[in-house]
Amino acid sequence: MAENTAIEWTNATWNPVTGCSKLSAGCDHCYAERFSERFRGVPGHPFEPGFDLTLRPERLQQPERWRKPRLVFVNSMSDLFHKNIPRTFIESVFDTMETADWHTFQVLTKRSSLMRNFINERYADRDPPRHIWLGVSIENTSTLGRLRHLRQTVSRTRFVSFEPLLGPLGTVDLSGIHWVIAGGESGPGARSMEIDWVREIRDQCLVQEVAFFFKQWGGRTPKSGGNTLDGRRWLEYPNRAGSSRPNQV
Repeated sequence: MAENTAIEWTNATWNPVTGCSKLSAGCDHCYAERFSERFRGVPGHPFEPGFDLTLRPERLQQPERWRKPRLVFVNSMSDLFHKNIPRTFIESVFDTMETADWHTFQVLTKRSSLMRNFINERYADRDPPRHIWLGVSIENTSTLGRLRHLRQTVSRTRFVSFEPLLGPLGTVDLSGIHWVIAGGESGPGARSMEIDWVREIRDQCLVQEVAFFFKQWGGRTPKSGGNTLDGRRWLEYPNRAGSSRPNQV
């Protein structure tokens, strides 16, 4: 577990799995892949296998040993619902999250239908824990279907990360969503983000009463353009009082 992280909307990261494979346009310039591949083949380094999908069972109980409550981003270096991660391993990750209930866990995926199916089966006969937030990444209109899957998922807090935002999204139905993160791409070859794309999302959050967090403009580095939008920083968080039942969509 990383006690410190540069990700603005969380306090810590926990990676019981590392490595992944590309799924959509938002993966093209993956920061996790770029970081991991720097150490491929370095004997004894945690990323000796580069960005190959790697289970880390020795890390499963890490959050139970971290006594100070905090926001924990789960699998910042992977996707917990990658099709090649065994269900039993995902179950073990959720077992730990349920046990370490003094933390708040943020689970973010691009494999939205797989998350929906897993979560709705696991919590078919009980309410999902309030301290486990579930979210999806959406980068353009072609990936908006992930939002429908998220609304079909039982969760107390549902969130969407529009990052890297690669184009305008138009009207977005945020019913059943409690938190929206938006941000531009950073790193080598970063694709630019237009201010109107972000304003469109921000304004819809205001109308639909959804907490809005603007992470960054992006650029050569995450901090290159700052995170001010229309003269202020938007750093809102959900009130954690959301409904657990999915919308029927």
